[in-house]
Amino acid sequence: MTYALIALSYLIGATPTSYWMGRAVHGLDLREHGSGNLGATNVFRILGAKWALPVVAVDIAKGFLPVWFFPGMVGGDLRWTLAFGGAAIVGHIFSLWVGFKGGKGIATSAGVFLALAPWAVLGAFVVWLVLVLATGYVSLGSMAAAVTLPVFVALMPHQGGATILWFTGTLAVFVLWAHRSNIHRLMQGTESRFGKAALQDGDSAVGDSTDSADPAEAAP
Repeated sequence: MTYALIALSYLIGATPTSYWMGRAVHGLDLREHGSGNLGATNVFRILGAKWALPVVAVDIAKGFLPVWFFPGMVGGDLRWTLAFGGAAIVGHIFSLWVGFKGGKGIATSAGVFLALAPWAVLGAFVVWLVLVLATGYVSLGSMAAAVTLPVFVALMPHQGGATILWFTGTLAVFVLWAHRSNIHRLMQGTESRFGKAALQDGDSAVGDSTDSADPAEAAP
């Protein structure tokens, strides 16, 4: 049963929320617009804020639900809890439903740690928010949040002791790897900023983004 729950966690994480939203709202394949990423940032960029917020909520839930509900079915072992969370994150990034593409795993990772270390997630969110507001770079905020999450986990109440610290450290490395193209563009000064198009609604955001699709934006 445990391995079946790991597989189910992957399938939950692999639910292509942003892809379905793009299809439902404007008949768009978001892999062909903006950054090409199937994450919430690209939904903001292409469809606007009112459509991106539900995507963020569902992507967070994809990480939270397996970690919150499944451990009780297998005796509450932390190793399996982290396996469920890891499977959901991998599913979000490499979704079998859309050619093993997806987002960068930030929102789903936040959901995993909301179940395990909510105060640490709040600290990492503040880091993300400050950097995005200060610089306009979602990718920079996302990487900084991932890197500082182990620090917040160590300093704040959480489940799992040293095991979860190792998990957050591994996750931080994985997030940096997933953002390797963004790191290159940041160093080259060509990374896109999170601008006005992301705050528009519906048709205007779609029009702006499809007219000038820019592959440089990151997505959670």
